[in-house]
Amino acid sequence: MKCIDLNKKWVSQRSKSSMAILMIVFIGITVKAQTELDSYLYVGAQNNPGLRANFSSYHATLEKIPQVGSLPNMNLAFGYFISPIETRVGPQQAKLSVSQMFPWFGALNHSEDVYVQRAKADYEVFEESKSKLFFDIKSVYYNIYYIEKGISITRDNLGILRTFQQLALTKVETGKSSVVDELRIEMELNELENKLAFLLDSKIAMEAEFHQLINDSLTTPIQTPDSLWNESLLLTRELILDSISANNHLIKQIEYKISSWQSAEIASKKMGGPELIVGLDYSIIGKSENPNLGNDNGKDAIMPMIGISIPLYRKKYNSLVQEASYHMESSQFEKVNKQNELTILFEKVYRDYSDANRRIDLYKRQTRLADKSLNILLTAYSSDGKNFEEVLRIQRKVLDYSLELDKARADKHVAVAFLEYLMGSKVLIG
Repeated sequence: MKCIDLNKKWVSQRSKSSMAILMIVFIGITVKAQTELDSYLYVGAQNNPGLRANFSSYHATLEKIPQVGSLPNMNLAFGYFISPIETRVGPQQAKLSVSQMFPWFGALNHSEDVYVQRAKADYEVFEESKSKLFFDIKSVYYNIYYIEKGISITRDNLGILRTFQQLALTKVETGKSSVVDELRIEMELNELENKLAFLLDSKIAMEAEFHQLINDSLTTPIQTPDSLWNESLLLTRELILDSISANNHLIKQIEYKISSWQSAEIASKKMGGPELIVGLDYSIIGKSENPNLGNDNGKDAIMPMIGISIPLYRKKYNSLVQEASYHMESSQFEKVNKQNELTILFEKVYRDYSDANRRIDLYKRQTRLADKSLNILLTAYSSDGKNFEEVLRIQRKVLDYSLELDKARADKHVAVAFLEYLMGSKVLIG
């Protein structure tokens, strides 16, 4: 009964349209202030060709279930006697035979269950590709955010340096500083303009990658927030690791493969059992010239039949059983290996998440201190024209710390997105 219930469940899922399910799978994405990002994930879930390819592959496996669960074709034969065979009630002129072969009890159900489990494995492939797609979209989106912030901060610093340039020229004209100060600013401006050009080129490349992921028009502008929303992990380190082991789509895919080979092993044993044959022979009898036959003259004959097909040559079926056993053993080792790989990945990503948190705190403090130092130095330079090199150095620090702060924020979000991917796109943040 279990196999039949699973079959009904997956066949009912198969009957739904691809577009409807692609819309449903979007449900469960973390709903917070990231409205723009959510809309991009939704578009990606509907449009990405790789995701659609995996979903079609899942449907193709579903179509195997009724194929392997059906009875063999019924045999129907008709024979006509060129030279009729004389019987007691008259000449036998023709014969009609019909027969049906029935595999051993349970063979069809377990054959169905093989593909039910394989369909589940293929569905996990689809879910894995969806989770990976969402991570890729989020990762590129956060990097676009960082580049956008970098462009904005760099342009602001260019404006500040031009103000410094005017201040330096004034000091040079009044004889309070050397023309070298103005040249230093010119060099800083050149470096910043080069950095800005690189960031603008990087933005074009990132946006092209993003549009490819969501399979959207390259002319559509990408909307990013002024600042990333704040988020923190809801689960402890141990609970996240446990959830990865239980919910990761690659692990679940292997588990369904193991179940499939278990069913294949049982089905192979069942197929090696006898097959029942039920049939019926209908003989068409002509009229006899014997007048003493009465009502029996020309009476057709009906003969029910039952038989059994005995598989005497066991090598084929024994090999099928052994093959399934080896595949099952291979998949079990594959599962252990994949769990080890995911644990290593988790440790690295959790380290990156912790490091990003530390860097956020660090660069917030460093930015405040650098701003205070810059204000003090500017006040001193305005009065005596000294330490201009230090003013430029601290100004560069302010720029670097601002960029590093937004880089740390983006890195933190990427790390959280990857942890969600490892967990199978489960809600992980709050």
